[in-house]
Amino acid sequence: MLSTGKLYGSAFRNSKLSHHLLSSSTWKLFESSHGNKIRALPEVRSFEELLSFLERGGDVATFGHAPRKRLPPYKHDLSRAQYLLCLDAAMATFSLHVHARIASLVGSGFYTIGPCGEELLSAAALALKPEDTTALHYRHTGMSLARQLHEGKQLNNLLLNRARGYTVSKHDPVTGGVHCSIGDGPNEYLVTSTLSSQCPAAVGRALGFSLLENKDGSKPISFATIGDGSLHNHHFLSAFTLARHAKHLKVKCPMVFGISNNGLSISYETKNFVDSMFEDKEDPLIPVFRSDGQDMLDVYDQTRKACDYARKHQSPCIVLYSNLIRRFGHAATDRQYAYLGDEEIQNMAGNCVLKIAMQQAVEELGFATYSELYDRLSEIHHMADQAFSQATQEPKVTLEDMMSRVSAPLASLPRKKLPTLLPPKGENKPQVMRKNMNRCFHEILQSDPSVVYLGEDVRHGGYYLVTEDLAKDFPTRVLDFPPDETTLLGAALGFAQLGLTPIVEIPYAKYLDCGVDMFYEIAIQHWLSCPKKKKKTGMIIRLQGFDRGLFGGNFHTHNMLNHIPPGVDVICFSNGRDYVKGMRHAVLQAKAGRVVMIVDCTHLLNLRHIHDRDRAWEFPYPGDKNDLLTFHDIRRYKTSDVFRETAGTTKVAIVSYGNGVVTSLKACRALRERGVLREEVELDVIDCPYLSGVPSGLKDALKDYQNVVFADICKEGPGSNVFSSMIVALQGRGLPQNWVFLGAPRTYNPLGSTVTFLNETAIENAIIELLQKDNEQQTKHDATCTNTSMMDASSLTSREI
Repeated sequence: MLSTGKLYGSAFRNSKLSHHLLSSSTWKLFESSHGNKIRALPEVRSFEELLSFLERGGDVATFGHAPRKRLPPYKHDLSRAQYLLCLDAAMATFSLHVHARIASLVGSGFYTIGPCGEELLSAAALALKPEDTTALHYRHTGMSLARQLHEGKQLNNLLLNRARGYTVSKHDPVTGGVHCSIGDGPNEYLVTSTLSSQCPAAVGRALGFSLLENKDGSKPISFATIGDGSLHNHHFLSAFTLARHAKHLKVKCPMVFGISNNGLSISYETKNFVDSMFEDKEDPLIPVFRSDGQDMLDVYDQTRKACDYARKHQSPCIVLYSNLIRRFGHAATDRQYAYLGDEEIQNMAGNCVLKIAMQQAVEELGFATYSELYDRLSEIHHMADQAFSQATQEPKVTLEDMMSRVSAPLASLPRKKLPTLLPPKGENKPQVMRKNMNRCFHEILQSDPSVVYLGEDVRHGGYYLVTEDLAKDFPTRVLDFPPDETTLLGAALGFAQLGLTPIVEIPYAKYLDCGVDMFYEIAIQHWLSCPKKKKKTGMIIRLQGFDRGLFGGNFHTHNMLNHIPPGVDVICFSNGRDYVKGMRHAVLQAKAGRVVMIVDCTHLLNLRHIHDRDRAWEFPYPGDKNDLLTFHDIRRYKTSDVFRETAGTTKVAIVSYGNGVVTSLKACRALRERGVLREEVELDVIDCPYLSGVPSGLKDALKDYQNVVFADICKEGPGSNVFSSMIVALQGRGLPQNWVFLGAPRTYNPLGSTVTFLNETAIENAIIELLQKDNEQQTKHDATCTNTSMMDASSLTSREI
């Protein structure tokens, strides 16, 4: 706890600093170039006015804020030390924003979204316990500062770290210099700039607490804050609905939503819609606690009541902070004059809530004098100045930094030999892909208690029986969610942040579109976090219902992979044997912090035969747990024998994945049976499951071929398939001279038909065309060699004569 026994000390007592920030060591260098503009900033003028207010001893006649009568006794009160700590956080929040605004003006800072008007919400932090998790709105800097001060951190260090965020220093402990985010504490989770995107993961953490073993008996809660404009965003609405649903089902969900209502969402007036949304009548599912945002005592009291309720009842609630007025606009780029009148802007800027808190501290509570508060504000200003002076000189990130932090490093393969799974007698006969997948999930949940399986309709076996009996064997770790991919993925992120390893099933590939914002939030988490303070967010996403199928139409046979952002490893297996080996490896990587998305082709799940009734696509379960298929591994099939895999040099290769492997094998068989291929033409099919980049196995294999067909089961055209970018990456790095790309037609998939999917005929025609081109080139080459030989012979004869 920060010591306040002597009320801050007297280092700046009666120093009476000059009332303009250009006297500071950081910004006086810009006097000649920016001096007048700095002095004209409303934040600077307001700060100087606040110092004058304190210097005059709270002159009400001059500054217009009469001491208010103290409200009736609060159920939960702040002690003197606690109040002054929160006031420290509030003053630091204001000072940081003033410096950030100047830094932006002179080109040294890059983040100006302002917390001013909501500084007194810092008191909410003291209602939290150390084990509670938070995800704070970008205007709630004061809460983060107060919580860390309460944990014993030094204010000068906190100011330096925040200054690093504003100036995007590489030493910023939150994002490492790529953004300005709140979240430096051990249980603080950073928030992106996507509206209310912190809410689904926060509810996920609240749901995930019950899966953790808290040996100390603690009951953590999840606390997330948003602004009133974010009420309209689907991230909040989905998370709020899920929390209500959990309460309805009597599922533990200790979640507190903190909503600050300042009436504006940048330029859009919300007109207190929040009051209509949460009416005074008692909500049977989520109670609402209402707080005056201009009274630190009330902020603490109501937040404490909300947190106590969530902790005791293990249920969600809301604390609503009202009577807030935004000061200085949304950010430096906010053109307030375009939507507010001059008088409105001046009145809003003049509503200094710090004066109200200072008056309360001096005249209602007797916790300080105006002179002492002047000294403390001056000291905090000086510390913030020093912080920006250092932060502006620190290095920025490099391109090398950016590329190295996209994903967690690949986990090394285990050296320890894991026991081989010996199945009961007669159970290791070759099986279809679905049954091997089901057995694999049983193996994983049995072997690793951190793994949880999330999805929609997964407890009864799922749409394709992939999770059959899984809930029967692991009733607390196989969880069904309502049909909303935003909260499904968000909950998975929250679970991962608690140290669990989620496998989250998206029932159909098209449904990823419904939760794609949250999917991208998951993808960016590792990149966004400071390299020195990574919180693991690894998981496995199972994308079902992909590609060929007669039932469901386009929305259940989606065949585009247009969502492959940096930070996601995408894999698509073609058979059950490889699926088991690859899933083991995927779990290993997810536990190391990587996000792995496995795409499952519906047509393959129960496929037994390739040609006639050969049962060629049934495989025995790989019982050796050490048998893994890594991201760089490929499989190579000789078309003369599906089961024989060699590395021999051949002439033509078809590179594909998932359904495309089976389709390619059938096409090769058809070409042989039709007698189209000469006997000397050898044709291989290369199964390339990893799709987020070029696996080293593929690079090595392509050295053996002069002709390659890239058969992509995704649609042709921009942003739809994976092989287009892979081909570009291979150019000049091992791509054979003759190659052709083949994808599914660029249209949508009708119900009851497979005409729009990649088919054997298209592959056959591509191979024939490629071989014709190769023959033409060979003929041309032979003719050139013959002419060259004749010319050489003629030259030799001339020399002999």
